[in-house]
Amino acid sequence: MKLSIVIVNWNTRRYLEACLASIYRYPPRTAFEVLVVDNHSSDGSVEMVQRRFPQAVLIACGRNLGFSGGNNLGIRQARGENILLLNPDTEVLPGALDQLLHFLDSEPQAGAAGSRLLNSDRTLQLSCSPTPTLVREFARLFHLPGIRPDGYYAMQDWDLTQPRSVDVLLGACILIRRGVLDQIGLLDEEYFMYSEETDLCLRVQRAGWKIYWVPQAEIIHHGGQSARQAPKEMFYHLYRSKVLFFRKHYSLLTVFLYKLMLFSASLGRFMAVPLVVFKDASRRQEYLQLCSNYGYLLSALPRL
Repeated sequence: MKLSIVIVNWNTRRYLEACLASIYRYPPRTAFEVLVVDNHSSDGSVEMVQRRFPQAVLIACGRNLGFSGGNNLGIRQARGENILLLNPDTEVLPGALDQLLHFLDSEPQAGAAGSRLLNSDRTLQLSCSPTPTLVREFARLFHLPGIRPDGYYAMQDWDLTQPRSVDVLLGACILIRRGVLDQIGLLDEEYFMYSEETDLCLRVQRAGWKIYWVPQAEIIHHGGQSARQAPKEMFYHLYRSKVLFFRKHYSLLTVFLYKLMLFSASLGRFMAVPLVVFKDASRRQEYLQLCSNYGYLLSALPRL
């Protein structure tokens, strides 16, 4: 079998239904399978898959295994030569799966490839980033010139006719060779959510493979549907995972300095709460939520 598509779902039934429908509407021109790993959803996702997509392999978990744990469960049962890690809040566009597979077949140095992700309105979604370093994280946290606050490459002017070598692909869509996973191991399950793709991409590169962004393959990514269900907890997991990444790949001094940076940035934002009175009413609630998130991170930072 050429391709196994692994989709990890948690309470995103409506998006999952559209995702699966798009795969079977625009399937690759080769043998493939779809494995849906449901992380103990309570919104009827399991019943929907059983009813509407009986051809998919459904793996219903008794608890939430997180992104890494759910994907690893699917990968272990997958039979394909290539594994596509695909978010449930995506929609496959015509030819996208064939384009990704063709690229891996034609580029022997490529260990993994990602599609051109589009927002719901079909505009470009930033989806590739450099490997995080202490300097880059400092510039990002404190909004210094030259580094985007979200950490992504400035992709707006990239050539849409040529694949491009990158450091990190967004985990919403990553096609990886089975042989590469056999070589480097599966996703690190210490990451419950976030940074698992950063860790995976770094390990792929350290094993001598390259990672590519393939713009000819287009996939819509509606984005952040699971995270919106628990924003404060997801914000915590975002930075917990970043600390874990630095601890795994850099020195203890780097980890200490990164946590010190997080403390300074969080304290500054939390202390700026009184400034909310100067915000527009439309932005006030958003700003208060962000400050609350940083306050929660401050309290949790010693345990990270």
